[in-house]
Formats: sequence, structure tokens, C-alpha cells
Amino acid sequence: MIISRTPFRISFFGGGTDYPAWFQKERGVVLATTINKYCYITCRYLPPFFEHKSRIIYSKMEHVHKTSEINHPSVREVLNFLKIDEGVEIHHDGDLPARTGLGSSSSFTVGLLHALYALKGVMPTKECLAREAIYIEQEMCHENVGCQDQMLAAYGGFNLIEFGGENHLKVRNVTIAGAKLKYLQDRLLLYFTGFSRNASTIAKHQIRNIPNKHQELKAMHQMALHALNILNGNDLDAFGKLLHEAWKIKRELSKKISTSHIDDIYNTAMMAGALGGKLLGAGGGGFVLFFVPPSHQKKVKEKLKKLLLVPFSFESLGSQIIFYQPNGG
Repeated sequence: MIISRTPFRISFFGGGTDYPAWFQKERGVVLATTINKYCYITCRYLPPFFEHKSRIIYSKMEHVHKTSEINHPSVREVLNFLKIDEGVEIHHDGDLPARTGLGSSSSFTVGLLHALYALKGVMPTKECLAREAIYIEQEMCHENVGCQDQMLAAYGGFNLIEFGGENHLKVRNVTIAGAKLKYLQDRLLLYFTGFSRNASTIAKHQIRNIPNKHQELKAMHQMALHALNILNGNDLDAFGKLLHEAWKIKRELSKKISTSHIDDIYNTAMMAGALGGKLLGAGGGGFVLFFVPPSHQKKVKEKLKKLLLVPFSFESLGSQIIFYQPNGG
């Protein structure tokens, strides 16, 4: 039995510049962190006592006789990629719902890769996990995904990640003093809007718009670098204000990113004292993040009391094998 634990992520700045359609011609950069909410993958070789060869359990349960019959694209293609022919049992559990803007799909792929490598007795590097997850999602599953989620899930931590050029997929850990990191974390409120969406569908529309959104994406690239400078300075409230500026630009990348419901939530928080915020992920629903000074948090929480507030903290470990008994002993 193997159990992997892989974190979800919060992306602050630069989202949209991690798509190949952008960074193959321009440079991309994302400033983001992983959080202490996780995807857990349990796997083992399935004993040959059942009518089926493999059992896959997530929001659905699949009993199959061969890999090609598996409906879950990531499970099917990871098994194909690792050339695993034996019968397996794979079970997924998540701390937060899928398709909500926290990179859960890539956390699943990275975690599954990690667990199945462990089942084979192989210990992959974080870079290997990230790059192979990107390949599986983009080339084998043909998903409309960027490259930040897989990198963050594998590496963990507060990072600046570069895309394109000589530094493609380079992870730079952002070193922040503990007091400053706590100052930032204490001002972040994470809310669930109450509905999920298909990120690939929204991302497809956004990717099609890339040739027409050169100015906006260049601005988002610069904002990520500016945010890093803010973290190195003393006025961290400027981080929240920059989130607001970035959100205004992100909304212009596609009409599918925001909705009237999301706009109402965002405007309500801003009027109650938030300095900035953003919808996480591709858009359309899921989680929304706000930067709120402690003096205004009570009012923001009151105004958004109908929404689920999700406490979290930053994490720095990335994908981990937390239980390892490959022979079921």
C-alpha cells in the first residue's frame, strides 16, 4: 500500500503566462504558493481474487479489465506512461472539491505519478514529477492546462516560476522572513463561491484569445515581478492593492473568467475593506481570495457570511509519500 499527499496551490500573479501558446514566443512568470490542503492518492497492486482487474475510486467507481477501459483520463494515461500492466487499486481523497481553481487536477496527476512510481520502487525527483505531469496532461490527455500547477504541486512552497526561454520551468523559492510571511498570511481570506467549473473549457477560450491579449499578458508578467519586489520591501499592503489591479486585467482575458455572481462577491468584499483579491484558477467559479487588513476582516466576514470561509496556511513540502508498504505488509 502506498499513500501520496500532494498540496493544492494559490496563484497570486502571472497566471495565463504559463500557457505554451504564450511562453513559446514570450516569457512567462508566476508567483504562487502551495497550501496545507491536499490531494491523497492510495494505491496498491490489486490481488487477483476479483472479477475485475483494476478498481479506480474517485467521485465515481470504475471496475475495469484493462487500462484502455478506464474513463478517468489522468489515471488511464499515467498507467500507460509508466507501462503498468498489473491490476491496481487507486483511491482518491481530497481536502477540497475538484475544479475549483486550486490546481487540484494537476495535484492529482502529480500525486498519482508519485504513488505509482513508489509502487514500482522508484523515487523520482520533484523536477521529474512536474515535467512528466505536464507532458501527461498536455500531450496525452490533451487538456487545456498551463505549467504552473504541476510545478507547484511537485515542489511545494512559495515560488516564482519562470516559463519559456533558457530558464523554462525554473523554480525560484521565495525566501521571506517568518514575521513577514505571517503578516501576509494573516491578511488572506479564502472563500468558496459554492460552485465548480470545467477549467479546461474556460482555459481553451482564454488560450484562443492570447494573440489578442498581448498587452494584458505582458502587464501580468510585469506584475508578478513587481509583487516579488513588494515582498522584499516593507509595504506588504501594496501586495493586496496589486492583486486588485491584476484582477481587473485578468477579467479582460476572457468573458468566461468572471460572472455577475462573482463580481457581486468581489465588490462586496472591496466595499467592506478588502484591498484586493482575485478569483483563483481559470475562472468561472471555485475559490476567491481576498487581501484584507485585520481591522476590516470582521466586516468582510459579516458581509460574506453566506459563503464558506476556508482557513489555510502556507506549506513548503510539495508532493510526499506519507505511507510506504509496497508489499502490503
